[in-house]
Amino acid sequence: MTTTDAPAAAPSATPTIPASPADVREVLVVGAGQMGSGIAQVFAQAGRRVLLADVSAAQLERAKAGIAKSAGRLHEKGRLSAEQHAGATEQVTYLEGLDGADLTGVDLAVEAATEHLETKLAIFADLDARVPDGAVLATNTSSISITTIAAATQRPQHVVGMHFMNPVPVLELVEVISGLETTDAALELVMALARDIGKTPVHSQDVPGFIANRILLPMINEAFFVLGEGIGDAEGIDAVMRMGMAHPMGPLALADLIGLDTCLAIAEVLHRDLGEDKYRPAPLLRRYVAAGRLGRKSGRGVFEY
Repeated sequence: MTTTDAPAAAPSATPTIPASPADVREVLVVGAGQMGSGIAQVFAQAGRRVLLADVSAAQLERAKAGIAKSAGRLHEKGRLSAEQHAGATEQVTYLEGLDGADLTGVDLAVEAATEHLETKLAIFADLDARVPDGAVLATNTSSISITTIAAATQRPQHVVGMHFMNPVPVLELVEVISGLETTDAALELVMALARDIGKTPVHSQDVPGFIANRILLPMINEAFFVLGEGIGDAEGIDAVMRMGMAHPMGPLALADLIGLDTCLAIAEVLHRDLGEDKYRPAPLLRRYVAAGRLGRKSGRGVFEY
């Protein structure tokens, strides 16, 4: 008697990501803070449907008001057309959490939560389970490893860093970071998409701080050392960099804009992952954060607002 082998199961098809920026029609942004609301705005004014999600209803209301104000100001200055202005104010749907939300049309999900590894890992594991298999997952992290974040998903090949600059609607640069498993197709899609929404992408390898913060944060951190050692006052330190080095904003005012807690988090990643004392966070920066003086978002940092 002969036996017949059962037919082999057909291999599962590899999910196909959008082929071009034009195929990215719906974008989910998770986190409605300053960065997340700005990211939602630039995608919406570029003609995409946007879902902006946050666990806080109050934060969503602030984001809605902030987008309307930002888009209105840019329209008045002639930097947005009437169509782009309408997109920014009409194409964003605000979601208090993701439970019950229809995410079946999402082509790209962008995480813009706090710069905290465990929080990001939890969000990515959740997104991986909720959005379509062909959707690309991007993180706006400013320093955390893309490879580490991608490992929380079942699609690490489709995870990319998409680090926008603050304020997002104004500044053109987007750092695009590829993790260890990121495919060329996912990287090229996000690079092209950044151009399509009016940004200039720069590719970075997945190293602590990438390009921007590997250079910027040591300068900001050193400004806090100079301030803490009494070498100069805050106004003088910023004046030297503005008027002497032609920086549009001094490092201390810039730190207040970024958020001192975010600056500290990035400095800690650089110090821990690169293992060099030159990245050690300044004690004064730690003191400001411990005191709740986080910058513009709290009304007081190095300066008062």
